[in-house]
Amino acid sequence: MKRMPFEPPADYYDERLITIDEQICSLLKQRKDISNNNPGFPPEDVISNWALKYDLYEDYLKSLFGSMRIDAFFKPRIEPTGFRKHLSVLKSIEKGDRVYSVTVIRQYENASVIQLHIDWDGAKDIPLDLRHHNTFELFLGEKYDCRQDRAGGSTGHYTYNFIVSPPLPDDISNMDLVFREYSDPFKDNPTGLEIVMNID
Repeated sequence: MKRMPFEPPADYYDERLITIDEQICSLLKQRKDISNNNPGFPPEDVISNWALKYDLYEDYLKSLFGSMRIDAFFKPRIEPTGFRKHLSVLKSIEKGDRVYSVTVIRQYENASVIQLHIDWDGAKDIPLDLRHHNTFELFLGEKYDCRQDRAGGSTGHYTYNFIVSPPLPDDISNMDLVFREYSDPFKDNPTGLEIVMNID
């Protein structure tokens, strides 16, 4: 899913603000480093106190601190280009009443694409508008950036699409694909489910 290009909301800028704005950037970097890129969210009473102390709206501060939690969303994204080949994987693991599988890895010149398929008996599914699906994250080690690109499905089936950069080697033997499940999009609440597929 491609992000829309950003367009500045105004063409006016008061140059007297530049020193303050740079300090804001410096403080954001300091905050990111201290929190180890896990910013959390200030308690509501603290936000209320700051709003009174600095004559700011509480909802404005909540929005500001909320936006600090989605820093990774703005990371420059690799879009796969130059398809080269498919790597056959054909691995599946059954956990509970679900089967998790990876059939192929699509190799591109600048990235790899991995799909995690989940299948179950859809006879007891509730309507699509009431169904909640958790989030998965793919881990392949420090060398690789793995980003969930999109997800979707139908009765008895759901697929998560991951873009991996740099691209995986064509020889993926002895590689582990590690999928971890979270109950929220910010990945604050792991469910404890981990799917590990070893490529022989």
